[in-house]
Amino acid sequence: MRSEGTFLIRNKLGLHARAATVLAQLAVKFDATITLFQDEKQAAGDSVLALMLLESSQGKEVKVVCEGPDAEPALNSIGELIEQRFHEHE
Repeated sequence: MRSEGTFLIRNKLGLHARAATVLAQLAVKFDATITLFQDEKQAAGDSVLALMLLESSQGKEVKVVCEGPDAEPALNSIGELIEQRFHEHE
């Protein structure tokens, strides 16, 4: 099964270390391969370093592709996390 969606990075600091860690911790909870794409770059959803190397900043869009049995719930949860600014208080 495959699900994908595009989400806008809303938090002020973008996909920095703490946000990348929260996303990676969420990604490993699902039976799915999760990949994020921005411009020419891509990153495994469970790799904090790879996510940071995307250099996703506020106002940029990332495409999230989830493949596997949990693809749809994984996409929904990650999309919700991004929409909620990675639970950061700004």
